[in-house]
Amino acid sequence: MGFENEFASYEPLRRILDSAKVKSLQDRLRIRKMDERENGQGEFEGNIVDKADLPSDFIPDYIVAIDGSYQPAKAENGFPGAEFGYITISAVLIIEKAVREFAKQEFIDPKNFRETEKASTIDTVIPGCNVIIEGEKSAKTSMRRALFEELQNTRVFEEGETLLETYEHLFRIKQEKDKERGGDRLPRSPIDGVDEDMTYGFGQYECHHSGETLYSTDALRLHELMNPAGTNGELYGQVMGMFEKLWLIHILRAFEAKGWFNLLDRVAFVMDGPLACFSTWSWMNKSIITELARINELQKKLTKKELLLFGIEKSGTFYNHFEEVDTTIEDNKDRFPNQSAFLLSDGYIKRNIIFSESDKPYGLDTYFGRKLFYKTKTGYRIVPVLAFFDEKQQDLETANTEQYPRLADLMNVLDELVSSRYPNSVSPLVSAHAEAAIPLNLGKRIFDDIAREIREKSMQE
Repeated sequence: MGFENEFASYEPLRRILDSAKVKSLQDRLRIRKMDERENGQGEFEGNIVDKADLPSDFIPDYIVAIDGSYQPAKAENGFPGAEFGYITISAVLIIEKAVREFAKQEFIDPKNFRETEKASTIDTVIPGCNVIIEGEKSAKTSMRRALFEELQNTRVFEEGETLLETYEHLFRIKQEKDKERGGDRLPRSPIDGVDEDMTYGFGQYECHHSGETLYSTDALRLHELMNPAGTNGELYGQVMGMFEKLWLIHILRAFEAKGWFNLLDRVAFVMDGPLACFSTWSWMNKSIITELARINELQKKLTKKELLLFGIEKSGTFYNHFEEVDTTIEDNKDRFPNQSAFLLSDGYIKRNIIFSESDKPYGLDTYFGRKLFYKTKTGYRIVPVLAFFDEKQQDLETANTEQYPRLADLMNVLDELVSSRYPNSVSPLVSAHAEAAIPLNLGKRIFDDIAREIREKSMQE
């Protein structure tokens, strides 16, 4: 590790490249030959779906965008390296039909235009290294308790279930599925000194082995990510990701509880990043798949449409591959037509993006959506992840338009919402990220008012 403001010169880098061990590893690398790359590009061309073949005039009246942010911060408690993570999750509701009306005007009143966005933000503080709250004996027990209390005390709607109740509903789905499979291996107890399997339960309850407190949220195993002697960026990032996915399900369940499913044909949901659950809490993915399928089926009976729910991957190997395959080697021109999509199969992903010879489909245990590439009418590249709602849609062995719910509507929405400032994203996510990074609407509950407005408009029409 270098000293402050000390940077490596060219000479050490040259020595690395000349190292015998580096050269030996390079000689053993499996390299994709040029003809293999060309075959990949040819395969790409043969599976393009033109938007003109899937006509749609759908533009949602309302868009809910969810994004999160976290920031480690030093804690002044006399212990070295003490820090906590400040995490914010923002849901921004864009009144898109009002935006379209403003677009027809030659001069727009900025004050009135700001009313087209309504944001609601929740924030949480997660203890990290050397942060111990009253009544606890370690940073890890403090973190476990703080996480439980945050879920217990947070709800989006003024009346309705808490985030903890939403989480425990997903937890029950997991336990039911475990029983169907004949049981599942339990993780180790989170209590130091107890070398036994974790005792699952709901709410706050007592450990049979030690008499200490356990929480239903211990099943997320996020405490295992805590670094007791340093910064905890990974922990905060995973807590943020878990909150984002949980908030999505929380909002949908609240719409169900209030009898507002008939409004969802006017709403599109977009999340920052993939529709997936990673790390220690990845078990939530299967529960989310089950819950989304149930909600989708119920609301579909009223709206005659499936939910429009997607994530946006703004960077990473899939986005990099899209950029690479879109450009011809000979004359550096775009090869991918505007307003066209490429639907990704498991075989294509493993041959060209994430190399694997495994029989297990890509993302089987982590994703509740499937990826595609889309090039907008303005030529911007987007990597959406579109939620699936049944086993046929989830099956990555094939990649057909029928396996992507509301694909035509998605392409229409992306053409409408692509951001000129960030051409790999959409404008509602830009607003959601700004709100999460600098939260100005902490604790505001906007969904009751907006849902009421949508309902009143529907009755008038």
